[in-house]
Amino acid sequence: MRGAKGFTLVEVLVVVVIIGVLAAMIVPQIVGRTTEARRSSAQNQIAQVSNAIQTFYLDYERWPNSLDELVSQPADISDDRWKDPLLRAKDVNDPWGNPLVYRHPGQHGVFDLYSLGADGQEGGEGDNAPITNWE
Repeated sequence: MRGAKGFTLVEVLVVVVIIGVLAAMIVPQIVGRTTEARRSSAQNQIAQVSNAIQTFYLDYERWPNSLDELVSQPADISDDRWKDPLLRAKDVNDPWGNPLVYRHPGQHGVFDLYSLGADGQEGGEGDNAPITNWE
């Protein structure tokens, strides 16, 4: 087999080991950033929805009964007073797909607005901790 060209088994194994080492170093850094990005996105979303709630109050002189009133026209607001929706339907869900929690009157202010976190359950710590408009 003179003049045969190709890679030896040792060369292939060396390349596989190098790829494995690089993956072991890079993957944990990327995986950890996903949760941080979602938590940051939830904080920004809560700020946006909080602004929409305050705008609703300024426009209609009452606080919304639910976040749905920011998306579609409430029954008690006439067509001539109704302005465009303040949010889209997807804006009232957190980055994990769970609905944001809105309470009026709130325990921490005029209204409370928060995401339950990654697990979608009350309470929790770390990635599962709630993201709120009062902290």
